[in-house]
Amino acid sequence: MLKIRGLKKTYAGRIEALKGVCLEVPSGMFGLLGPNGAGKTTLMKILATLLEPDSGEVEMNGGDLIAHKDRARRMLGYLPQEFGLYPTLTAEQTLDYFAKLKGVSRAQERRGLIDALLERVNLSGARRQKVGGFSGGMRQRLGIAQAIIGQPELLIVDEPTAGLDPEERVRFHNLLSETAGENTVVILSTHIVSDVSRLCSGMAIIRQGEILAQGTPQGAIDELTGSVWEATVPREKATAFKSHFKTISTQVFDGQARLRIISKGLRPGAEFISLTPTLEDYYLNLVSQTAESESG
Repeated sequence: MLKIRGLKKTYAGRIEALKGVCLEVPSGMFGLLGPNGAGKTTLMKILATLLEPDSGEVEMNGGDLIAHKDRARRMLGYLPQEFGLYPTLTAEQTLDYFAKLKGVSRAQERRGLIDALLERVNLSGARRQKVGGFSGGMRQRLGIAQAIIGQPELLIVDEPTAGLDPEERVRFHNLLSETAGENTVVILSTHIVSDVSRLCSGMAIIRQGEILAQGTPQGAIDELTGSVWEATVPREKATAFKSHFKTISTQVFDGQARLRIISKGLRPGAEFISLTPTLEDYYLNLVSQTAESESG
């Protein structure tokens, strides 16, 4: 269990990146979902011991990760949003370097470890290829390989599938799912709702440095049961519906507008049919409600 209590971080110019974040994260895959600029990367960097908070506590298995950074780094695996590699090194040379940094001193042990890691991330055939020529997906798979050296108890991945094509996203999803275990906390920080819906048993939503909600993806979806409606109406009628109901999405084509609307217990109009809600419906509804309350 990872316990985060009252984390605050303010940057120069009085920019409050984190406003007293509190979370309890169990073993398994946990999604931290939020728009760009919500504070996700700041939180990930604090957990990875790369950034000092102004105040607050982070505890993992009884240990204080902020006060005892050396201990934290021994139990940590980290794949940042911007993962730098030495382009002239091969895949196996890169992992050999990281294994040395993680304290694997014996050459024979490193060779066995590197073989296993490359096999696990499906890069055995590219082991002698220079990483400067890797595709985005190959780079991310190599990144997760270095992050899981030493079987970390806490694995942090920050926006790992941004920019990947659909096939590589599926490969990366499968790899993350295999990594999450009973004794490992995997935090997936992302703005891609479908990644959290597909992979995570627990989740939290962050916006402007504050946690708006925490629970399970299915629990969030269940909250909107019977509340999501869709219809295709003439464009001139769409404005009236949008002024009276929370609109999740609008798609316009050939003078018609397809509206997806949140309306709890009330059909917006005869044209509308009830739909099964998605996590994206929940996320967009929650984030827009918060934005409206702040502007109001």
